[in-house]
Amino acid sequence: MEILFRVGVGEAANFAAYAFAPATLVTPLGALSVLVSAVLSSTFLNEQLNVHGKIGCLLSILGSTVMVIHAPQEEEVSSLESMAEKLKDPGFIVFAVCVLVSSLLLIFVAGPRYGQSNVLVYVLVCSAIGSLSVSCVKGLGIALKELFSGKPVLKEPLGWVLLVCLVICVSIQINYLNKALDIFNTSVVTPIYYVLFTTSVMMCSAILFKEWQHMVLDNIIGTISGFLTIVSGIFLLHAFRDMPFTPDLLPLFLQQGRTDPRISWRSADRHQSCQHQPLLPSEDKSSQSAEEEEEEEGESV
Repeated sequence: MEILFRVGVGEAANFAAYAFAPATLVTPLGALSVLVSAVLSSTFLNEQLNVHGKIGCLLSILGSTVMVIHAPQEEEVSSLESMAEKLKDPGFIVFAVCVLVSSLLLIFVAGPRYGQSNVLVYVLVCSAIGSLSVSCVKGLGIALKELFSGKPVLKEPLGWVLLVCLVICVSIQINYLNKALDIFNTSVVTPIYYVLFTTSVMMCSAILFKEWQHMVLDNIIGTISGFLTIVSGIFLLHAFRDMPFTPDLLPLFLQQGRTDPRISWRSADRHQSCQHQPLLPSEDKSSQSAEEEEEEEGESV
């Protein structure tokens, strides 16, 4: 029960973050939860965090900092009426239709054929539907803010529609994410899902809330660079989790006893001199020299 309570508190905080901050900023920062879980597992569960994992944690922190500095400013949406206008935008309608059609094709066409052998099939379903679920969360956050301010939000049908859509989208996400985790390794599914899900959410938010419309070039480059840095950190943290890091994996000039190139040259010379030793043993040499002396004495006589 305590674990469920903590998970519920975390999800509630994540829900509140979508209500007060751009989705392009909140979703990539979800990588920090992966980082915190890795550090806590290493501290309290005695799980080994190798060099790749530590570098991945540092990259995730660096990328998150860069994204916070260059975070986009979303277009102001303060009411359900404004949210309804955003949902009627032709660009978002085209995006939502493409997401639904592609998800149906992945579920009913690609899933039975390639779902057991290709990790991208089920992960793409989760990521595409997840972008719509984040939009629903954003709208429900606006509805809750209006509800707390005393407005009759419960009479608005849009809030209930967003709630039903959120339940459906989250159910689909959980179902196909569990299928992917049952078939493939967690270290493979987690980084791929994070990259695809975050990319889908950023695209959806850019279309729906026009978050990138007023950004200058520096902020665009900073946001993309921060996101790619986080992706690199997550990849290092998960892809090489079970790989032991030993000195044998280092380059030769970094290994112990080979830091000085003069030592390696001298050792190479010693090995080379050993290769040119005579093939005959010492006893054969003495017997051969004795036979040569006898032959010389015979010739002199």
